[in-house]
Amino acid sequence: MKDPKKERTYVMIKPDGVRKGLIGEIIKRFEQRDLKIVALEMFQPSHDDLHNHYPKDEEWITRLGKKTLSTYEKYGYDAMLDFGTLEPEKIGPEIRKWLLDFMKSAPLVKMVVQGTHAVDVVRKIAGPTMPYLAEMGTIRGDFSIDSPALANKEKRAVANIIHCSETPEEAEHEIKHWFGDGETYDYKRYGVDE
Repeated sequence: MKDPKKERTYVMIKPDGVRKGLIGEIIKRFEQRDLKIVALEMFQPSHDDLHNHYPKDEEWITRLGKKTLSTYEKYGYDAMLDFGTLEPEKIGPEIRKWLLDFMKSAPLVKMVVQGTHAVDVVRKIAGPTMPYLAEMGTIRGDFSIDSPALANKEKRAVANIIHCSETPEEAEHEIKHWFGDGETYDYKRYGVDE
């Protein structure tokens, strides 16, 4: 049986989080919730690293296009004017390209965070993916106000500070992708593991 205290998740501080000087603040928030950082590195990703991190399948890319069209409809913007099409399968690749360009624009910080229900707790601390919907007190709610409507109008990815795995399975996949067989550290935290 798995030890609940040893659940691991993958976290990546994005270019806007690095540029805003939030690395320490983000780590502090995880550690304050009794989570452990068991691997940590700042790095500059290659195009291939990022290309292989984000899904490439047609379903995921079309979903990006559908989300974009939904945002345009919600705010009364003209997708045809900005994209020249209303077909989600043609809009999705453009959104994915903006995302890759954004993620290469500055160094990133990657980490493995471990602790009780680490995947869910980290996502709760981070807040919703869309910063303008995030509650104050979350990382995104405190440090970003970006929205997909604004990002699409400016032809760029949403700046939302941080990436966190959505499921334990995704976490293991992302940890393997970004750290390979690299070492994670096993140590006892005062008051947490004792």
